[in-house]
Amino acid sequence: MIRIVNPSQKDKHRDELDQMHRIRAAVFHERLGWDVTVVDGREVDHFDDEDPVYVLSIDPVTGAVQGSVRLLMTTGPNMLRDVFPQLLPQGQVVDSPIIWESSRFSIDPQLANRSSPESRNKRLNIVTLELLCGIVEVCQAAGIQFVVSVYDARMARIFKAANCAAEIIGEPQRIGKVMTYAGLFATDDEMLQRLRLAGNLPVSVLEEAHGKIEKAA
Repeated sequence: MIRIVNPSQKDKHRDELDQMHRIRAAVFHERLGWDVTVVDGREVDHFDDEDPVYVLSIDPVTGAVQGSVRLLMTTGPNMLRDVFPQLLPQGQVVDSPIIWESSRFSIDPQLANRSSPESRNKRLNIVTLELLCGIVEVCQAAGIQFVVSVYDARMARIFKAANCAAEIIGEPQRIGKVMTYAGLFATDDEMLQRLRLAGNLPVSVLEEAHGKIEKAA
């Protein structure tokens, strides 16, 4: 189940967001060894201050956060523009009201090997597929036509297995120890159907009372 946390709802969902930041620390700092800031067991960066929309995968039985992704408008501060501009052709900027950036895609490490028994691809994590479907559904509800993302070779393999096609922008580069890409993903019905088919997911993964989606800053 996907829960949307709009910028105005942070106080209402403090516990879920706290779980999210702890999972991000476990994934990006402990597991992947990225150079990220962790304070009191939580990974937070300055883009979390830019009023993003958070997409959370919630266990419908326990209410625990299973994974998350952060969405930001490309018309404001974002990671591709401000941290990884070298991935774009010189002088090019992704800046559009119909494009959001996704970042900090992460899944609770304890669930990392949890595939869906109904999934067509047993290598794919069910939480991964739920989050990918959630991104597309959220973007469609907000009138967003594309998502841009910076990701590594590991995520590239996951996207390929999920039939989640991307248009690579610029030239992939080795950043740190990993090959890194900037990709543009459509959020149309065709993409949504491919993802639902890959995970044998329901018509919608969004929580029933998700409400109106606010534009990210």
